[in-house]
Amino acid sequence: MQECLGVDITDKLIRYAKVKKDNNTFVVESYGIKFYNDLMETLDQIVTETNSENIPISSNLSNEKYYYFNIFSLTNKAYATKAIKTEFESFCTENHLNSSVYEGKYVYTKNIDNPDQSKVIYVYDSQNDIAERQMFFGKKRLELLTPLATAIPNLINVEKNKNSMIINIEDKTTVTTIVNQAIYSVDTIEEGMSEVLDKINEKENSYSKSYEVCKNTTIYTMETDYSSMEENEYLKFIVPVLYKITEKLQVLKDLYNKIDNIYITGMGAVINNIDLYFKEYFKDSKVEILKPFFLEQQMNMNINIKDYVEVDSAIALALQGLGNGIKALNFLQVDWKENLKSFLTSDVNSLKDKKVSNGPKAKKNFKLNINFKTDMKGKFDWAEKLLLRNILTVFVIIIVYSIGSNFLVKQIDSKIAEADDVRDYISGELSKVNSDDSKITGRTIDYQRYTSNLNNISSVIVERNSRKNQITTLLNKIVYSIPQLVELVSIDNTEITDGENIKQHIVLSVKSEKYEQLAYFKAKLKNANVLEDIASTEGQKSGNDIIISIEGNLRTY
Repeated sequence: MQECLGVDITDKLIRYAKVKKDNNTFVVESYGIKFYNDLMETLDQIVTETNSENIPISSNLSNEKYYYFNIFSLTNKAYATKAIKTEFESFCTENHLNSSVYEGKYVYTKNIDNPDQSKVIYVYDSQNDIAERQMFFGKKRLELLTPLATAIPNLINVEKNKNSMIINIEDKTTVTTIVNQAIYSVDTIEEGMSEVLDKINEKENSYSKSYEVCKNTTIYTMETDYSSMEENEYLKFIVPVLYKITEKLQVLKDLYNKIDNIYITGMGAVINNIDLYFKEYFKDSKVEILKPFFLEQQMNMNINIKDYVEVDSAIALALQGLGNGIKALNFLQVDWKENLKSFLTSDVNSLKDKKVSNGPKAKKNFKLNINFKTDMKGKFDWAEKLLLRNILTVFVIIIVYSIGSNFLVKQIDSKIAEADDVRDYISGELSKVNSDDSKITGRTIDYQRYTSNLNNISSVIVERNSRKNQITTLLNKIVYSIPQLVELVSIDNTEITDGENIKQHIVLSVKSEKYEQLAYFKAKLKNANVLEDIASTEGQKSGNDIIISIEGNLRTY
């Protein structure tokens, strides 16, 4: 029996689910949700409570992004790999990104607008973010890091000729669109539960309580009997966010001819009547809360469906670790020795436990004994007949292979002769082309000089624009990001050279009595998106204060 622990980590909470697989039967052995302050300590608790010290763990990436482009459908694999790498490097250059600091994976799908092209879904994330996520798990058996948006379809059985959308309402909202039984796109809507929980938390002063408020909130619909319901003071925070999501979702939905099913999952799915709310806006689609497909096999068990819905993402990641989903999107490099160890320690079915019926009693430890006779006397037994049939089959295959090989050799020789004729013709044409090329080359000197001058002027303009108001923006971000218990000691602005580029290197010296506040400030700077390649020193104790340096390169636009 295979086992896997799925762990979905967000900024505020962790969902986890331990799933067992026996043939094609899945069972969720344990699951839950934990709000955390210390991520590593909470992960240790989860692994211990679920007895998962020796089983594989599957988790999600922290900050993946998606890039889409098309390639010709009949392109061979080697050329396609080079073309995809070149395309991503060009994308990074155009967007002032360093492609060498990103890890990328990709999958193909059919382009519904152009049958001659394949759509490439390129997923990439910072190598630093991947290493940081891996570090939090320490020596645990983390064997898979994958985008949650591409793992969540593991929970549904996609019907043929039906298109679906999975709306994952988390801190932000991700929309996974499935066309022709394959993931076609992943889109992000900035609105989500982060905005709702932050506003409720201002009153409740606890994110766990704010989450419980959402679980106990019922959304009003057109069919709601308002007279029988109590007024919920937090609806004014929830409903506007849901309305913005439905507006943007309608724009995405209109890109496709038809969306048959809409599934709702994530933190937003715990809000009562949320499926009915979305149904009022998408009447031509079947709208429902996303539930793991295998629950239908366990309806006779005492299962709280709503509890399972809360950990949809963790179950989906566990299924990914058990072999479901897109295997090419694993961003974690697993050592081959670990794979071998897993293979050698996996359960197998042995013949010794099987029973063979022979009369009224059943005998165990059935042994298969086959004795071949070397003489040709008497009738052939079943084993000898099987052996003769196999020999005859092999003999026929050899004859057919020989005839086919001779035919193919003749055809190849004929095509080679035709190719030689074409090559001679092309060589003659190339000589003409070379003659024309020499004439064109003589006239390119002035053009190159003009191009060089224009490029120099353009680079100066770009450099000036990229640095305009950068320092002002940085200071504004620091003002709005720095916690009350953190004091800014100094700011140093220097220039460093990265290859041919000159970057503004910012060093912030900050202090606080609590290390958690310094870590929180660093995380806020990352989210502010004004510094890149952010790093920090270890804390130095000075009296009651802890002093660290946070440094990074000023982002250019």
